[in-house]
Amino acid sequence: MASDGGVFAFGNAPFYGSMGGRSINAPVVGMAADPATGGYWEVGSDGGIYAFGAPFYGSEPGAGAVQLPVVGLAALPSGGGYEEVDSGQQLYSFGAPFI
Repeated sequence: MASDGGVFAFGNAPFYGSMGGRSINAPVVGMAADPATGGYWEVGSDGGIYAFGAPFYGSEPGAGAVQLPVVGLAALPSGGGYEEVDSGQQLYSFGAPFI
């Protein structure tokens, strides 16, 4: 994965698409695989989620939606959602129970 959202599949890994070459509002800073579908999600530092071969459960895009830059993304083991985390350790849950 590249900061422009480009995804590079190697070996027998499937390619479902990417944001590479498309207009995005913020650099892509994380990626998580969907264990249910084999697809994946990318997250931008603004909280925007890009879904490829995986269901979209929502995101926090837009100016001011997140107070600090998002730095990571984790999928639920079931694939039924994901959580974003910002640099201040604030969690944003989508399709996932907030813990």
